[in-house]
Amino acid sequence: MNRKHTLIMILCCLIPLMGFAAISIFRIPANTVIYAGLVLLCPVMHLLMMRGMTNHNRDGEYAHHQSKASQSMDGQEHTR
Repeated sequence: MNRKHTLIMILCCLIPLMGFAAISIFRIPANTVIYAGLVLLCPVMHLLMMRGMTNHNRDGEYAHHQSKASQSMDGQEHTR
């Protein structure tokens, strides 16, 4: 596991624990926390999905699609 992945895993575990602690310490109604979490869930998930879509190698993907297209034209695989 790399360092970035470990940090993300720790944050994903600590954020809910901090939320539960805030509910009990500050006596915040759980319904308020749930509604706020649902409202924030949509934009956060959108940002994460868009970030994931831009992190792949476009040149490798283009070459992969190009080789598949040339393979499907005559049924044989071409080497480059």
